[in-house]
Parts: sequence; C-alpha cells; structure tokens
Amino acid sequence: MVILFFARMPVDLYYVPGSAPCRAVLLTARALNLNLNLKLVDLHHGEQLKPEYLKLNPQHTVPTLVDDGFSIYESRAIITYLVNKYGKGSTLYPEDPNARALVDMRLYFDIGTLYQRFSEYFYPQVFGGAPADKDKLTKVEDALKLLDTFLEGQKFVAGPTLTVADLSIIASVSSFEASDIDFKKFANVKRWYESVKTSAPGYQEANEKGLDAFKALVNSMMKK
Repeated sequence: MVILFFARMPVDLYYVPGSAPCRAVLLTARALNLNLNLKLVDLHHGEQLKPEYLKLNPQHTVPTLVDDGFSIYESRAIITYLVNKYGKGSTLYPEDPNARALVDMRLYFDIGTLYQRFSEYFYPQVFGGAPADKDKLTKVEDALKLLDTFLEGQKFVAGPTLTVADLSIIASVSSFEASDIDFKKFANVKRWYESVKTSAPGYQEANEKGLDAFKALVNSMMKK
C-alpha cells in the first residue's frame, strides 16, 4: 500500500515589525502555535506598491496574509480567520454567539475608536511634523476611559479568558508607549496591560521586539 503525504502550503505573512496590526497577527499565531512564513515589506522603498503586492492587496497595506493562495488583509479579519481555521474550539475566538459578539465588539472598538484616535493624534506628529493636538489627545483619553470601563470587574477585555480582542488591543495600547499618552493612569487598563504581557504566549517575541522597532522609528522621525 502506498501512503501519500501532502505537505501543507506555508502561511505567508507580509508584515512590518513595528506595525501594531502586524504585531496583533504575530501574537495570535504564537497563541495558536502556528508558524508563519514571514515576508518583510519595505515600505520605505515602496514594495507595497509593486504590481505583485497590489495583486495580493489592492489597498497596499500591511499586514497581508496569504494561505494556500487565499489573500486576506486587515489584521482583525486575519486574526479571526486564523482561529477559525487553525484553532477550532479555541477560547481565543469563542464559538458561542454571545461570547463571539463581545469579542467582535471589542475588535471594532479597537479599529474604529481606540487605534483610530491614536493614529489621528500621533501619526501626524511622527510623519508630518505636526504639533500635538490637545483635542485629539482628549479623544484618545476618552477612548481609554471606555476601555477602562469595559475592564471593570473583568480580567480581559471580552470576559474571563484571553481572546484575540486582547491581542489586538494590547498591540494598539503598547504602541502608546512611544507617545506622550499616559494610559497607565487608568487603573483597570494598567492592570489588564500587565496581565496580558505575562499571559499572552510569546509576548516578548511577538510584540515587544516589534514595539522596540516602532519606538526607534518614532525617535528617528521626531528628531528630523
């Protein structure tokens, strides 16, 4: 009898180490014990605008995941896809409709409010040399107050267990360390932040190394 073994195609991740959305994907892969084939995208030299990359992702953003020919972009879509495909039954993205809806709400809060407001406040300073806008800072702090409220009486952002919502949001919030935003003045956020840093698998490798790269980029840009 002949037994055929078919090797699974590698899962490619096109990424930039300092990017918070990319770090969220790396954190999720580590939590799933999934090895990704990492492909660095040189944004400075416009690799994201080359035809071969645009074919994968017309929005020319990072991260982009390619799994057996299927291309997916937007980090929060990627991390839920990874759990759906490679982590069946995992509490990272629970199958119960109510529990999953809560995770989804937190993910949408991250992309539409928390990280969005941080981006609008901080990135014009880093990449455009703009002065800090106090009104935009207030909006970031309002988002942090909401996060603090979500965490009242909760160990994690979507309930008692670690989920992809925590991994996405900690990638975002950790990026605040490169700015003047004092997120640790919010007691629940500070407690949660320290807890996820010690409970998320491979946190040092998957997030802190990239965070250091982001801080270095910010320092170099702000000196110009």
